[in-house]
Amino acid sequence: MLSEAAEVQVRPGVEGDLKALTDLYNHYVSETPITFDTRIFSPEERRPWLLSHPLDGPHRLMVATDGNPCAGSQRILGYATSSPLRPKPAYDTSVEVTVYVAPGAGGRGIGTLLYEALFGALADEDVHRAYAGIAQPNEASARLHERFGFRHLGTYREVGRKFGRYWDVAWYEKEL
Repeated sequence: MLSEAAEVQVRPGVEGDLKALTDLYNHYVSETPITFDTRIFSPEERRPWLLSHPLDGPHRLMVATDGNPCAGSQRILGYATSSPLRPKPAYDTSVEVTVYVAPGAGGRGIGTLLYEALFGALADEDVHRAYAGIAQPNEASARLHERFGFRHLGTYREVGRKFGRYWDVAWYEKEL
């Protein structure tokens, strides 16, 4: 699985990634219930999101790419983020994490590489817990999170409506 991903590089996301990251996210918005956003975004609308993930601190953006960065032919294969769990100060040592893999890039270990880099970057931060909400059904995401030591806490039943139906979200927790 990871042998195919050997040429994949994981690095912090940068401003130049904005269009590709927006395109990747918009795929999940328009084609899947994985995110509960219901309308696509322009790169300018996503800029505040990108800027909310600096190169240091507890809120990170890690990007997986292939190709030659010097030739400008990198393709974004996925990304992972850690973001604030809730806006109140007492939640500052908790983060919500997520991973998105580009269509056609699944099954190559991209999600694993992204989470390894993300959790490595968070190792020296003042972060106590990570949480992940997984729209159901999504066995691949559940397996990925369980491999990283997340445990299932519970499920919000029919918490979101998209594509004319209700979706459950399973919540997972990991001690950092």
